[in-house]
Amino acid sequence: MSIHIETVRSSAGKKGIFSIIIPSWNNLPYLKFCIESIRKNSSLKHQIIVHVNEGKDGTLDWLKDQPDVDYTYSEKNVGICYALNYCRQLMATDYLLYINDDMYVCPGWDKHLYDEIQGIGHKYFFLSATQFEPESQNPCCICVNYGTSLETFREADFLKEFDSYEKKDWQGSSWPPNVVHKDIWDLVGGYSIEFSPGMSSDPDFSMKLWKLGIRIHKGISKSRVYHFAGTSTRRIKKNDGYYMFINKWGMSTRIFQRNYLRLGEIYQGPAQEAATSFKLRARNLYKRLNAAFKKKI
Repeated sequence: MSIHIETVRSSAGKKGIFSIIIPSWNNLPYLKFCIESIRKNSSLKHQIIVHVNEGKDGTLDWLKDQPDVDYTYSEKNVGICYALNYCRQLMATDYLLYINDDMYVCPGWDKHLYDEIQGIGHKYFFLSATQFEPESQNPCCICVNYGTSLETFREADFLKEFDSYEKKDWQGSSWPPNVVHKDIWDLVGGYSIEFSPGMSSDPDFSMKLWKLGIRIHKGISKSRVYHFAGTSTRRIKKNDGYYMFINKWGMSTRIFQRNYLRLGEIYQGPAQEAATSFKLRARNLYKRLNAAFKKKI
């Protein structure tokens, strides 16, 4: 498949705190809801950039009437890796924030992230907001059901109650919404296009930051979003990200997230180097051999 992406609107002269990049694939009702939540629930000014994959559902026509939204377009669905990398050139701020189009941001979500960045005082970090999901076993999420669709979402109840749920900052920032300094993004080359359309591209990006020496991979509890989850991934033809990650890095995403990032554990400071026990080395060897076998057949 040849890749052709074009910039439709760019307002690179405008400033803000974050450049919020939203890849979208024929998901207009959720995209609208996401952008409206950013407009009404953000405490700070931001640049919003949308990448439109196909846009057969009216997304392009709607964006033409949104003067505060920059956007790019591809006739075919190029996935999140190409979308994020292309939108990088439209950035007018220092911080790239990637968010899914089926997320709803809570009041003050952005200020809590920016306060954390200012407290860190340098650019060698990777931060995530904390997701609410109606059904999840992800240790980084708060599993509470306020609706599984736009039609069933109990927005008023959620806004009254979202900050009442106990959750501490957590280790292992990886999934969106996530934020990174543009210099760090450029240094590691953004998202790896070999993972297109995107399965395992998030832990791959985290691994590239790890290899760079970044050890602040932190989830911010007070920065919260509601995630309807899977509105695009259920429709897409997935790449075999699991084995691609093993072939590239010599370990599985699970081993990396559990033994290196300590994903979901209570945050207690920058991550430490993983202890390379015989058992862990043997497990990695098994994963590599299995992945190599899968690659050949």
